[in-house]
Amino acid sequence: MKIGCHISVAKGFEKAAQKAHVLGAQSFQVFTKNPRGLRPKKLDEVDAKKGREYCAEQGIAVIAHTPYITNLSTPKEDLHEVTIRSIREDLKIAEAFGALGAVVHCGKHVGEGVEYGTERMVETLNKILQEYDGPVKLLLENTAGQGSELGLEIRDLVAIRNATDSPEKIGFCFDTCHAFAAGTWDKETVDALVKEMKETGYLDALVAIHFNDSKAPYNSRKDRHEKIGKGEIGAEALGAFLRTGAFDHLPVVLETPADDENEYADEMVYVRKELLG
Repeated sequence: MKIGCHISVAKGFEKAAQKAHVLGAQSFQVFTKNPRGLRPKKLDEVDAKKGREYCAEQGIAVIAHTPYITNLSTPKEDLHEVTIRSIREDLKIAEAFGALGAVVHCGKHVGEGVEYGTERMVETLNKILQEYDGPVKLLLENTAGQGSELGLEIRDLVAIRNATDSPEKIGFCFDTCHAFAAGTWDKETVDALVKEMKETGYLDALVAIHFNDSKAPYNSRKDRHEKIGKGEIGAEALGAFLRTGAFDHLPVVLETPADDENEYADEMVYVRKELLG
């Protein structure tokens, strides 16, 4: 298990990789571009190569994250085209960084209904991936269920992946906070969650974990991350989740609130010593 955290790439990817190492991270996540926009970003190939080589030397795993505002289910044709172009670019940037996958949030049907939203999401994924044959998987992240978000349940995510033309190009990223807020798991249902992941084939395609506590209560449908052990999920449940053995081979990335990235150093130590023991 590679415990890590989210790192800014404001100073470049190589600097981000070095920062992750200094903090004691065995994995880290970066945004491919501005998380609040879809504008194209020029990739610094030299910086990407240096950072990729540094990560390989240090044995650090990298996860990329696409912009938050992406909507794979948008009914608007202009936004649909921009979304496809943007995520294709994200996959290429992630590949340059040596990332295992590029996380994307599931679609929002924005009032068009779950059936439409799901079909549109599959259509969008097909168009994105028909022109990408690289090693980076596009990782569907489970949602908290805010508004018209799709992809709350494990079985729904597997069904979406299986409905695409290229399921082998798609993986999953499991967010503990989102799943708790969606009513998918709590401390009483850890074993049932892992059992469902195994039975559906979800676990076989799981590439990364977003490890977060939750400010919002169980089944609240609110996406509010909290520091580990300080939220509604709690250290007991989060520790039980990590100790199932099902996720030992994966990068486990903290996306908890932090005013300064240096805060992650102590939080990662806490996870390793207190939760994993």
